[in-house]
Amino acid sequence: QAAERLRLSARTMHRMLRVARTIADLAGAADIATPHLSEALGYRGIALAGTRDAA
Repeated sequence: QAAERLRLSARTMHRMLRVARTIADLAGAADIATPHLSEALGYRGIALAGTRDAA
């Protein structure tokens, strides 16, 4: 649902899930939870903001 609302491509969604999995691993969680996805999405926003500044 979030992927559709935010218009994320399959590639972007896959990258975000990989980051969320890393965040969950660092937190010692067995599964990816909403806070992990939220944090990963936040990092995506930071990355996008960085590319806008460079342009």
